[in-house]
Parts: sequence; C-alpha cells; structure tokens
Amino acid sequence: MNKLKEFQAMTGYQFQQEGLLKQALTHSSYANEKHMKKHSDNERLEFLGDAVLEVVSSEFLFLNYPDYPEGDLTKLRASLVCEPTLAFCTNELHLGDYLYLGKGEDQTGGRKRKSILSDALEAVIGAIYLDGGFASAKEFILKYILTDIEHKQLFYDSKTILQEIVQAKYTEELNYQLMGEEGPDHDKRFIVEARIGTQVIGQGIGHTKKAAEQEAAYQALLKIKE
Repeated sequence: MNKLKEFQAMTGYQFQQEGLLKQALTHSSYANEKHMKKHSDNERLEFLGDAVLEVVSSEFLFLNYPDYPEGDLTKLRASLVCEPTLAFCTNELHLGDYLYLGKGEDQTGGRKRKSILSDALEAVIGAIYLDGGFASAKEFILKYILTDIEHKQLFYDSKTILQEIVQAKYTEELNYQLMGEEGPDHDKRFIVEARIGTQVIGQGIGHTKKAAEQEAAYQALLKIKE
C-alpha cells in the first residue's frame, strides 16, 4: 500500500483528488529539490486550512463553553490551535512518516519538527476542505484536534499550571535543570529536568530549551495528577 493510501485508510477520509493530499504532505524543501512547479508545496493549503480550523474551533468552543466570556474563549482557542498543540495532535496520525521532505530537511530531523508538523496538519485540513467540503474538514478537526481539550490545555499551559501547583503545595521552588545536549548543531536536542528543590519530577527533550522545559513540566503534571 503506498503512503497516500495508507494515510487515508488511517484517517478514515478518502480523497476524490489524491493530488491534493500529496500536495498537503509536500514540504517546500522537497518541492525545491525536485524542481517542482511553483506552488506545488503545502504552503497555500496551510493558509486555507488555518482559516477553516479557526472557524471550526471557534464554533466548537462557542457551543461547548456557554459560560466562557470572549476573552477566555480566545485564550482557549489559542491553546488548541497553536504550533506545539497541533504538532502534539499529529502524533496520533504519525504524520511525520508521511511527509515528502527534501533530503537535507529529512536528515536534520524535519519529520519531528513542530513547525513542519503543525503546518502540514493545517495543509491536510485545507486539502480535505477543497476535496470534500466544509463538513468533511469539520469532521476531521473534531476527530483529531478538538478532542481531549483538558489534556491539550494541560499540555499547552503546563509550565504555568505546574508553577501554580508548586507554589501552592510545596515549600521548595520549582526549577529546570539542563542535563545535556545531543545531536549536531543543526539538529540539537536539549534534555531538561523539572525539579522541586532537588527532587526530579519530570524530564523532557526538545529542539529548544523552552520546548524541553514544557515537555518536562507536562510529564511532571501527569505524575502529580496520578
């Protein structure tokens, strides 16, 4: 089974125009390397998908959070459609495995890069919208993005939430320790521990120190919640 067919089987959405899906999964590095014609990559579809996602998520939050004022709705929507959360949503789809990347981008960890994953997810939404209309795009968004809201909010706001819990319940302070770096300069990964005083409560790995700290905070929250 080729990768486009496999992706469709997994998501449960069958494209009438498979070319749209291929374009949604095509990163600019691949298009440039293969000298494809202008606008063959997923950037224009990403622009469209971003708008569709905003409408669907706005409607969803409006209907499901009737007591929230506008400011809270805006904040919640931002936490759901931001780059780290969208990249987190792609794990379930194994989206990174299906991307068409240029050799250099592939070798430097592009399949795990949050910006590339979140852009590709928005491009897939744009492609589904063009292929099957608004209802199909909405169904995909509800199935893969607007699920488990509390969990995703926890992921997005993990550092803030952890800070509040530690201040309220512990005498010692929360701190983040950089434990090491791995990989070449162009694809560095930072390993960070979240600690209360000297006690390790979570570990995270990320392409930036900030991303590693967020992951460490998220793991710590999951532990504390248990």
